[in-house]
Amino acid sequence: MSALSLAVRDSSTMLRRNLLHARRYPSLTLNVLLTPIVLLLLFVYVFGDVMSAGMRGGGADRSAYIAYLVPGILLMTIGAIPAGTAISVCMDMTEGIMARFRTMAIHREAVLIGHVVGSVLQALVSVVLVGAVGVAVGFRATGATVVEWLAAFGLLALVAVAFTSMAVGMGLASPNAEAASNNAMPLIVLPFISSAFVPVDAMPGWFQPIAEYQPFTPAIETLRGLLLGTGIGNSGWIAIVWCLGLTGLGYSWSKSLFNRDPQ
Repeated sequence: MSALSLAVRDSSTMLRRNLLHARRYPSLTLNVLLTPIVLLLLFVYVFGDVMSAGMRGGGADRSAYIAYLVPGILLMTIGAIPAGTAISVCMDMTEGIMARFRTMAIHREAVLIGHVVGSVLQALVSVVLVGAVGVAVGFRATGATVVEWLAAFGLLALVAVAFTSMAVGMGLASPNAEAASNNAMPLIVLPFISSAFVPVDAMPGWFQPIAEYQPFTPAIETLRGLLLGTGIGNSGWIAIVWCLGLTGLGYSWSKSLFNRDPQ
């Protein structure tokens, strides 16, 4: 059996393990789903008229704000996944499972790949469910072609890979589950200071660079462009560069920590 076949086989085994683990602890998945859904309903039915009036110069149009809001909520859904990934990886470390995996005749990166792929699948399923709620409250992407829908789904998958790769490193570097959750907190907070809820140019001038030059804003603007036909500009390639950079950094960091000799 070739090295590639061994890597695929071992990664598949680790993926199956992580999916079974997620099925046995559904509360974490439920919490990840509830937060973006509650935010979506809150901003549509409680703040929707006020937010849309402010964005459109006094002409309240809730449907326009729903169209603006849902892509941001979809990216926020992905941003909530890494905390669970970091906690799961940290628990494997503190309970000695990672140490056992190090001694087994398996592909070294299979453990890390299993965590990343499992979390990405969980993120994409969550995105589909949250997207269904978005459609139920009025979101429509009538102008998007099949190619644009596929590109949008690919972008969501790429963002999920990037942030779960970083989350695996955070989990490996954390001494306990509480620390892992705290380390992943910036990935949860970043969408709140992006263009998910209001345009960047509506923010205070000193804050606009923070919101504009972070990973979520270009990804959100690209997703809006693909689904709603708005201008993407240079947001597309910036989002891709962010995703590839974070994926490479997360993979290198995780591999280094996993291969490090235990103290």
